[in-house]
Amino acid sequence: MPARPHVFAAASTALLAAAVIPATVLPALAVPAEAPHAPASPARASPDSASVDPAYRALRSSLSVAASSAPSPSAPSTSAPSFSAPAASAPSASAPSSAPPSAAAPPDRHGAPKPAAGPPAGRESFSHDGSPEDGPVTASALLARAGGCDQISNGQYRTRESTAPTIPVCDAKGAVFWKADMDIDCDGQTTAHCNSAADPYYQDSTAYLQSDGRALNPEELPYIVVPLSSSIWNFRSSGIRGGSVAAVIHRDKVEYAVVGDTGPPGIIGEASYATARALGIAPDPSGGGVPSGVTYIVFKDSELSRLDDQETIARRGDELAKQFLRDN
Repeated sequence: MPARPHVFAAASTALLAAAVIPATVLPALAVPAEAPHAPASPARASPDSASVDPAYRALRSSLSVAASSAPSPSAPSTSAPSFSAPAASAPSASAPSSAPPSAAAPPDRHGAPKPAAGPPAGRESFSHDGSPEDGPVTASALLARAGGCDQISNGQYRTRESTAPTIPVCDAKGAVFWKADMDIDCDGQTTAHCNSAADPYYQDSTAYLQSDGRALNPEELPYIVVPLSSSIWNFRSSGIRGGSVAAVIHRDKVEYAVVGDTGPPGIIGEASYATARALGIAPDPSGGGVPSGVTYIVFKDSELSRLDDQETIARRGDELAKQFLRDN
């Protein structure tokens, strides 16, 4: 058989190429028929023909095995980053993000809005009606609680003998009240402004007495007059006694007083010279007083043992007025 040096030379060259050429080039060598510039060879024209030399077949087989084990050029390396899959650490569009808050979120502590003006929560200095709990009760606060009337009197009172009965006595939690005029009562101890010369109806006695047994002093002591018990109303049945504490309101002023005298059973609306003066009402027993606009709030079961103790009257009056605001 004649020698085929070109075949063995080609085989040697192929083996050397398999050893030194990178695996990515082997596929091109493994299929020489697909290379457009490869020279035509009768031996390679039909790789499956019987005329192909067995040594070439062995070489072709070894090249095919080497090419099949090399990575495909169309498949990216597993170590190369994938551009179609997002990084694992990237936040999801639908998941909450830990990014800085948007413009709708509250500003940080440097730009936080100032707290609303007023006392700290849990330490309010004012009651819900606006009246200071650590100061005097206002007239408006008391009048707001005495706006309606739950009438407890069986009828109504007159302000004078010549007027029609239009004044009911109203019930409330811890108190009774009525809205009427104010006539000036100068009865009691004789003083410079309260005497028989100044008041044609003057009497030197009062239904209730001060601690030393004397009549009350109308010019110095704030007191009010309640009508004698009758079929219209019995004040004692409402917890009212001589010495009961009262709040008398006119316009924007409040004066605390005690029940100090009684008057005609069908007439209501009368207070002492001192009460009128404190409220800014003319105290003259002959021509003073006001025809309307005075509210009398008398606190139930609040009688004092000393009717002439003005300091106690003022202190208890303020306490009872605040309780009245809380209860009504």
